[in-house]
Order: sequence, then C-alpha cells, then structure tokens
Amino acid sequence: MFIESVELYHYRNLDSMKINLSPGVNIFFGDNAQGKTNFLESVYVSSTTRSHRGSRDKDLICFDHEEAHIRVIFHKKELSHRMDVHLRKKHARGIAIDGVAARKSSQIMGMIPVVFFSPEDLSIIKSGPAGRRRFMDMELSQLDPVYLSHLIRYNKVLSERNNLLKQIRIYPTLLETLDGWNRQLLQSGIYIIKKRREFILHIDQLMKRIHSDLSGGKEWIDVSYECHTSEQEYEALLKERQDKDIESGTTTVGPHRDDIRFTIKNIDIRRFGSQGQQRTAALALKLSEIYLIEEMQGEKPVLLLDDVLSELDSHRQKWLLHHIRDIQTLVTCTGLDEFVNSRIQIDKLFRVQDGLIEEYKSN
Repeated sequence: MFIESVELYHYRNLDSMKINLSPGVNIFFGDNAQGKTNFLESVYVSSTTRSHRGSRDKDLICFDHEEAHIRVIFHKKELSHRMDVHLRKKHARGIAIDGVAARKSSQIMGMIPVVFFSPEDLSIIKSGPAGRRRFMDMELSQLDPVYLSHLIRYNKVLSERNNLLKQIRIYPTLLETLDGWNRQLLQSGIYIIKKRREFILHIDQLMKRIHSDLSGGKEWIDVSYECHTSEQEYEALLKERQDKDIESGTTTVGPHRDDIRFTIKNIDIRRFGSQGQQRTAALALKLSEIYLIEEMQGEKPVLLLDDVLSELDSHRQKWLLHHIRDIQTLVTCTGLDEFVNSRIQIDKLFRVQDGLIEEYKSN
C-alpha cells in the first residue's frame, strides 16, 4: 500500500499543486506555518474523511474560495485507485472512489489506511480519557466498517437519550419513551464494547514486544480496557442508573465513558509514570497501530509523522527511524539534521515555503 500522488486545489494555504511521492521515505522541510502540516492533514482527510485537528470543512478551504479539492492516487493490493474529496463551504462534501460517489463514511474508512503521529500524541498516555477513546475509535473505524456504523449510531442515540433525560425532569410522562432509546443504545453499545475489548487485547500483545525493545528489556508494560460494564451486564446497569441519569440529565454508563489503562509493575503510568515512561508508551502505542493494520489488512499503512522527531530523544528517534524503512512515510520537519545524522535512507525531499511544495535536490 502506498500513495503515488496527491493533488490539491485551494486547500488551506496550498493553492494548486500535484505532489508525486516515493513509496519510501518522503521528507517535507521548511519553517513553521508554511503548509507542512496542512499537506499531511489533506492525506489524513482523504483517508478518514475528517481533520486530525477537528477542523470543519469550511476551515479547510482557502479564505477566498468556496470549494477545495483533494485527489489521491494510491496503490493497494497491486491495483491503482483514485480518491476524490470535494469540500464546499456552503454544501455537504462529496467523496468518490474511482469516480463512484460514496454515500457513507464507512465506504471510505480503511481504503487508505494511515497512522498519524504528532507531538500531541506523545501526551496521549497522560491526557484525559477522551483522547484514548478517540484512538480506539479511529483505529477500529479503519479496520471495521461495521464498527464505524455502530459508533455513528451510538453517538446519535446517546445525544437523543441525553436530551430526553433532561425533558423527563420537566415532563415525567415522557419516561415511557425511554425504553426505546435504551434498546437502540444497547444494540450499538454492546458491539462497541466487544470490539474495543478484542482490539485492546491485540494492542497489548503488540505493545509488549515494542515497548520491551524501546526500553532495552528493562520494563514490561500491560495494557487493558477499562470498561465500566460488560456486554452481559450493560442492560441491567443502564436500568439501575436510570434515576441517576434522569437526575443528572446525562447517560452515566456506556462505552462513551471507557478508557485504556497502562501499567508498569502494577503502577498506573497515566498518573504516576515519569515523562520518559509515558512517552515510550505513547511511541509504542502508535507503532502498534502499524503492525495491527498490517496483520488485519495484509498491507502496511502510510505513516504520517508531523514534526514528532524534534520531540523525541536520540534513542527514540533512532528506534523509530529504523522501523519505518519498509513503509511509506511522510515526515515534516524544520531541518534535515536529524535525518542526516541518523543516516536514514531519504527517497524524496520537498521544500515547503509560503504554501508551495517543491521537490528539493540536495547536493
């Protein structure tokens, strides 16, 4: 799996260009605020239908234009495909695969599997549980279209149920309608819990090996799914919490409140780990995505590294660079010293300046 080219028209500050990529390591260098992250974001949008920064469609379009277009030519299982993403400020986006319109996000997710790694990801271990749930949801959505459908449905039903809970306090007769929403919530919630549990069991196995290598065999990490209810007990607990939910006006049990636990020698490193332990765990977590996608889909994903090397010490830099040699990687940085010093094979260099991306030939 690799991306052959990316064409952009009026995407943020990247006005009109076509970038031909190498299947190996592609380096995008330049000062800050020139467009490097915007380029990686465009690839991520093509893969996941959303910005990793949570931006709305209208924010992805150049200020003085009403529309933007992303076209990605990619190779998967020895076949060439085209992905077109048409963004509009005043209308819904349009997405097509090989010229055929896609009506649902589940038709897009996983077509171009990517792993995005930014400096913010290094804090995923110590930050709040929302980021870790987002990690599970994004990875599972790439691997399982059914999961994505259930996730969309669950979030919609959860919102409707919460609105109803608030209304019940004012209009108690509405209580009789709550069971219908509970059934829908349980149907999708049980599937989400089951798939997350399986996912974390797999991630735990992968992270143990990666983390052991990163720590030189000095530490052994355990990863577990913190679920406040099992699939079997979910319905009973939802009913048990019903009065509390009505009182608070929100749903207090379900996969929207779950988390991932990381421990070393039974110590929860989310709260008590050193910064080094947390960063090592974060790096192992992101790298485990690569191996998981390869195992599940039979092909390696595209790795997007957004200025993350400057946040890693030399040991973690070298370890990471060593393990990306057989995967298409798009790396942004302000300078080339870290790559020259590590003697990594650089297949293509691009200079990014004032929204222009040009292939750079080093001497």
